Amino acid sequence: MLLRHLHFLKLVFLHSITAFGGPQAHLAMMMKTFVKQTPYVTEQELMEYNAFCQLLPGASSTQTLTLIGFKRGGILLAILTLLVWILPACSIMGALSFLVNYLDKGGESLKLFQYIVPMAAGFLIYACVSAFPYSVNNRITFFIAIISALLTFLFFGRPFVVPVLIVLGGFVTNLSKKRIPQEEIKPGKIRWWNIWLFGIIFILAGVFSEMARKHDWEYRKPVNLFENTYRMGSLVFGGGNVLMPILYEQYSVRPDEVKEKNPNVIRIDKKEMLTGIGLVRAMPGPVFSIASYTGGLALKNMGNYWQVAGIIIAMIGIFLPSALLVLFFFPIWNMLKKYSGIYRSLEGINAVVMGIMIGSTLYIMKDLSLFNFQGFNGANLLVVAGTAIVLIFTKLPAPVLVLSCLALGYFL
Repeated sequence: MLLRHLHFLKLVFLHSITAFGGPQAHLAMMMKTFVKQTPYVTEQELMEYNAFCQLLPGASSTQTLTLIGFKRGGILLAILTLLVWILPACSIMGALSFLVNYLDKGGESLKLFQYIVPMAAGFLIYACVSAFPYSVNNRITFFIAIISALLTFLFFGRPFVVPVLIVLGGFVTNLSKKRIPQEEIKPGKIRWWNIWLFGIIFILAGVFSEMARKHDWEYRKPVNLFENTYRMGSLVFGGGNVLMPILYEQYSVRPDEVKEKNPNVIRIDKKEMLTGIGLVRAMPGPVFSIASYTGGLALKNMGNYWQVAGIIIAMIGIFLPSALLVLFFFPIWNMLKKYSGIYRSLEGINAVVMGIMIGSTLYIMKDLSLFNFQGFNGANLLVVAGTAIVLIFTKLPAPVLVLSCLALGYFL
């Protein structure tokens, strides 16, 4: 099985080391790599997977890629896909927890990444052009996409904007019952093991974390670290932009408030935390990989071996809930799609995802300051336009474009 899917896993690895720009840009790069370059999924499937994952807590781009692996080879390939995707980013961010005191705070070392955000905007333009015909094909979906784009732009980064828009979009297109009549459906069998596993781990992590705190166990910090990250991975909506302030509050703000009652609480220096928040935006792979950085810093006072253990504990804790939830709910989602009401809703859901991509593109381009009263940023404009044009009109692989933009940043 591994040999049969080796090419797919190779593409996942190349994606993991070149996927910059956050969840929306990751989706655009998936469109290039897994739809256009090698048709492992269709445009409709990719958009549907992404829309479904937006309704769940956790890392949406990670869940979307896991579902592509699940479709190709079942549970085993889904797990391998998840590991190949997260390990490079988590290894880099974990290593930075050892090097944080030696990093160039002036930002010169990050010059290499100066054109990555414009490149991500170009990828998003390409994704919008590619997916538009499949997501917007009548008047109502056009208006849903435009309204979703506007609201995404105005409330970008708010945790509940995306799931609320998706639910509303599905509701609107489900109002018309003239199309897609209901057919008789046999109820499917639900496999409960992974949701039971999710719940059992959630409860046990909380119980043992509280016991470790109350009885001040010698190795309480690793137990508390796993509970903290597993809880965040289970409850955070809105992706890495929501996770980062929660991590900052948990490890850098809250410890100062409870230090008298709980002097041994996990504490991370605010400057070190902010350094990690800045660096993760310039790294490829999932933004949730910042948990590995904080995990290493959380246990660094216990020695190097425990610091490595903290990186691994945090990585497992932050990504395990996402995997368990998506692999449990996706088969249920596939059964629900057979009902006409849900099937009609998919039309609106896909239109909302299209609007979210358009809104995200506009928001990123606003921050790039392509145009202002003094003139325009020619370099950024050329990178955005060049990336989009190359992706739309050529078959150049995404990693080649990423390496080109990194080289451009290094030499200019």
